[in-house]
Amino acid sequence: MKVIGYVRVSTEEQATHGVSLDAQEAKIRQYASLYELDLAEVIVDAGQSAKSLNRPGLNRALQALEGGEVEGLLIAKLDRLTRSLIDWGNLITRYFGKRFALLSVADQIDTRSATGRLGLNILMSVAQWEREAIGERTSTALQFKKSQGQKLGAPPLACPQTIARIRQLRDQGLTLRAIANQLTAEGFRTKRGGRWGPQTVKLILDRLDS
Repeated sequence: MKVIGYVRVSTEEQATHGVSLDAQEAKIRQYASLYELDLAEVIVDAGQSAKSLNRPGLNRALQALEGGEVEGLLIAKLDRLTRSLIDWGNLITRYFGKRFALLSVADQIDTRSATGRLGLNILMSVAQWEREAIGERTSTALQFKKSQGQKLGAPPLACPQTIARIRQLRDQGLTLRAIANQLTAEGFRTKRGGRWGPQTVKLILDRLDS
């Protein structure tokens, strides 16, 4: 099967240094070689946010699918396409339901089979559930604090340098726990001066993507 690769990073700093881009492309090329896929090219969106599907590289990749140049899209990780559930729904409906194949290296997704399509839908459902559950817990906590007369607010969880490093590590494909361990190893501290944990990293990433 002939596929087109797609890689993305969200900040100009990552785009300049290219570390995450190189890592993503290496994974894509290794996967294509392992599963004997005909990789036409690897398209790059450097310094592009996942908050919109209107990206030059992604548009070109999708046009290659529509034009019959390739049969599938190969990515290093699902969040390289988008983190928006609405956008995911549009992509699945328009492209990756049954028309074209979507293959994700890190998530082990291959929508050429019914099982692969089911796996993609499950991952999207779990992501939606996690966001809703976090929202419910946050709402309950805020209501309790308000009833106790506490002042409500959303102070920053980390300084800009730390947030940039978190985003960089996430774009490199690290898990929440791995990011927390790396931040601690590099001497980064939370706002309260403590060690990093996966949940704190997740809270910051959720705020960035909200």
